Amino acid sequence: MPFIKTAHTSPAFFADEFPPHEEIENYVLKPLYSFAGLGVDMEPTREKLAALKNPHQWLLQKKVDYASFVPTVDGPKSKAELRMMFIWSEQGEPVLLNNLVRMSQGKMMGVDFNKDKTWVGSSIALHDQ
Repeated sequence: MPFIKTAHTSPAFFADEFPPHEEIENYVLKPLYSFAGLGVDMEPTREKLAALKNPHQWLLQKKVDYASFVPTVDGPKSKAELRMMFIWSEQGEPVLLNNLVRMSQGKMMGVDFNKDKTWVGSSIALHDQ
């Protein structure tokens, strides 16, 4: 993520390269080699960064504020994340192959953060070819 710099990606830094002028409360701290939200710290501090044994194996990524907009039948609206998966040939335009829709009512996307909640989880969305 620190190497991808576009208008469509959340800014990210290796923990040992986090700029001193950035406001750390606007970032999440993530282990580089993890998945499903394991080890993610939603409230990092400069002290936590200084205590990391291998800071180059950790990322700070700017927080994304998901809007609660999906109506549910039993109360609070759910948040949604839509991941689009493309292939892009050398000669042509990108082709949408598949997608992943993740819904949440917790602090983060993922099963462990949405226990005992309804209208959460993952699915796919229909799309034209």
